[in-house]
Amino acid sequence: MDRENQPINLKDVLIEMKDISELMVDLAYSAVLFESNAIADEVIELEERMNDLVYQARITSMMSVRRIEETEPMSGLLQLAEASERISNHAADIAKNIMRHVSFPANLRRALPEAEEATHRTVVAAGSPLDGARLGDIKLQSVTGIRIIMIRRMRQRFYDPDKHTVLRSGDVLVGRGPEYGFPELCELAGQPVPGDNDLTSSPINDLDRAAALMIEMKNISELSVGLAYSALLHDNLDLANEVVALEEELDEMRLRLDLWTLEAAKRVEDVASLRGMLYMSSFAESISDAASSIADVVLREIEVPPIIKRIVRESDEIIAWVTVHEGSTLDKKSLAESHVGTVTGMVIFAVKHENRWIYRPARNVCLYAGDLLVARGRRDGEEKLYGLCGADTDEIDNFEEE
Repeated sequence: MDRENQPINLKDVLIEMKDISELMVDLAYSAVLFESNAIADEVIELEERMNDLVYQARITSMMSVRRIEETEPMSGLLQLAEASERISNHAADIAKNIMRHVSFPANLRRALPEAEEATHRTVVAAGSPLDGARLGDIKLQSVTGIRIIMIRRMRQRFYDPDKHTVLRSGDVLVGRGPEYGFPELCELAGQPVPGDNDLTSSPINDLDRAAALMIEMKNISELSVGLAYSALLHDNLDLANEVVALEEELDEMRLRLDLWTLEAAKRVEDVASLRGMLYMSSFAESISDAASSIADVVLREIEVPPIIKRIVRESDEIIAWVTVHEGSTLDKKSLAESHVGTVTGMVIFAVKHENRWIYRPARNVCLYAGDLLVARGRRDGEEKLYGLCGADTDEIDNFEEE
């Protein structure tokens, strides 16, 4: 057996698969937004790495099982690997369409920044606060709420840069985060803050509705993935059932989206430009399907091995689960008032208030003592979130030792 194909630690393989699949989704949307062949090419290269990891996962899993009672937990791990592979395959399909010069409607690209976590692009200007700064020193994600997922420097591209990465003038930054953090990112990069686009000058047509629905599908599909990993992490049946319900909702939304797109074809001269919209709806639905596959491990009551918790906790983007304490900074504050996203860089994608779950909470949602927050983001952001909730950060260490 070639050295590169020899089995390695399954946990490390699955962590890398999870990280790569999430990065590929970000980059696929970036490729559409900027119509960038360069970003699309990198998505395809990541798919090749994913193919190697899938092979490693299969070899390692077969060598790990020695007794019949070990097969069920291993099936859950393989289901997790399969979900990551499916996400990456569909992200690569979007990238390949970009390379084939399949066009996407301008309505869609204009609407993409309106997603809950939009993809942003800016350039570091000479002499700006970011020029020569280290990501760890400026804490860019904590300040703006935007996480840098790629840096392009000349012909080099750096993915998922860490806190030691030093920025230089001319660097093209691609980040992911809330729209309200983009103006501050532009100021730090020394670029003019873009003005609001006047999108109300023309009446809303079927294609505008289709683009808005596509953004809703994007948000729901990414929410599904976060809820699925959270359900797996805490063996939570309620969250797993919610993932399945979201998948069914997305199926209905795709039917409506396809209908609106076909209706728009009657009034669009370049009908070929609508193909991209159909590909994007399939992409969002496939992400939701993969999330449902992850949640299925909980629904089938498959024994969840402890290694799964380590996979979710040790990946680049972790899942945090914390309770708001009485008298804390977040107690009786709305998400907008507390600036949780800007301060922590974490995205709150679910809140449990008393016995009711609130998914994709709006910024005007008020938090109270006893509320359970489910968020995703970086590890340093998790510590800040615990601080805002008045929780002891030692709970993080205790959780990881379980």
